[in-house]
Order: sequence, then structure tokens, then C-alpha cells
Amino acid sequence: MTAFAELTSPQVAALRDGPRTPVLLLPVGAVEPHGPHAPLGTDPLISAGMCERAAARLADDPDVHVLVLPAVPYGVTRCAAGFPGGISVSEDTLHALLTDICLALTDQGLERIVLVNNHFEPEHVATLRRVVGTVADARGVTLGHLDLVRRRNAQRLTDEFRSGACHAGRYETSLVLADRPDLVDTALLPTLPPVPVSLPAAMAGGARDFRDLGMPDAYCGAPAEASAAEGAATFDTLTTMLVETIREMR
Repeated sequence: MTAFAELTSPQVAALRDGPRTPVLLLPVGAVEPHGPHAPLGTDPLISAGMCERAAARLADDPDVHVLVLPAVPYGVTRCAAGFPGGISVSEDTLHALLTDICLALTDQGLERIVLVNNHFEPEHVATLRRVVGTVADARGVTLGHLDLVRRRNAQRLTDEFRSGACHAGRYETSLVLADRPDLVDTALLPTLPPVPVSLPAAMAGGARDFRDLGMPDAYCGAPAEASAAEGAATFDTLTTMLVETIREMR
């Protein structure tokens, strides 16, 4: 069993006091448009997929017991304004929620927590980094945070990811195809033209809305080139990176 919320209270106590160090993974994302072809929940789906794969890979590890916390699917997603389906929360709301979750766990002696995020709007990423600092200041506990936009991590991912043209493009769509192909409109997918917009570069000019960023259909990159095989390979890389983060916490 790898789902934290499926445990009983006595099982959590046994986990905390057992011979293997408990490590809790917290998937984070956002509910927002991902083109006309991919689900609103693409980001938390990828985060949860990484967590489940890492927990499975370490299921028999003698040193750590990895469990996946219920996902926090909502994030700061103002870029999605004007498109149906986007649900944004403020930086303060997200900060408070994630901080409260982590403090509730650390106060029970469950101090090894890893934030696993796949939504990269700058204000959202900055909020997660602030959570790490807040928990450290409040309890002296250092959270794990696999920050995929850090150069050392991004350079291990695909060309499209590194280009910044990767919102609902080949990179993300491939991951969804590998995990939940039923959620992708595969009939529409081949008809979607590439949209070569590098989000970091476009945002540097001050634009914060998908349309202003040159993404009239709420995607960039090349979703028509996506494949389940690429998604599986990318999941393998992401899982390796997450396992490394878990082991660093030891």
C-alpha cells in the first residue's frame, strides 16, 4: 500500500515508529486548460504519476517507506484566465494550505516530506519555494522539493521541456498518453500545429495570459508529436530524479 490516506491511524503510528524511515510525497499541480486535446488536470496527474512510480520503485527498500499523500490539485494559474475550466488560487491561499499540511505532519514526527510539482507558472513555483522556507523557519525542518525548473534538473529532461515551449505540447501530452491515454483527444491531436512559444522568454516581456503569450488555443510546443513511448521514458527519468531526492533526505 502506497497511499497515505488509505492507512488507519494505528498504521500511521506504526509507520512513524518502524525501522524504515517514512517519506511522504505531496503531489502538486493546477487545474487549467491544456489545449483542446489534454485534460485540465494534466499537471497534478503528472505529479501523482511520478509519486506512484517512485513509491513502487522503492517498495522493497530496507531504509525508506514511501507513501503518497492526497494531491493538492489547485495552484496559481492566472495565465489561464479567459479559458473555460481554469481554477486559480492566490499565492497566499496556496502557501497557507501547503504550509499547514506540512506542519500538521511534521508535528506528528513525520518530517520527511517531498513537494512534487508539475505546474510552472512563476508565481506558483515561487510560492512552493516560500513554503520550504516557512516550514524551515517554523520547525527547523527542511522539506524535499524536486524543483524541475532548476537548470540542473531541467537539463535532464526533453528538448521541448528545456525550450520552454512545453505547456500541453509534446512533453506533457506524452506523459498523459503514458498514464491516462483515455483522457487525450487522440483524433484531434494530429491536427494541432506546432506553437513555438517559449514561455519563460515570452513572460519576460510581461505577458501573463495565454493569448497574450501567443497561445490562442492554450498550448505551445508540438502536441501532435507526442507519444506514449516518449511519455514512459520521461516518466522513468522523472521517477529517477524523485528517487534521488528521496534518498538525499536520508
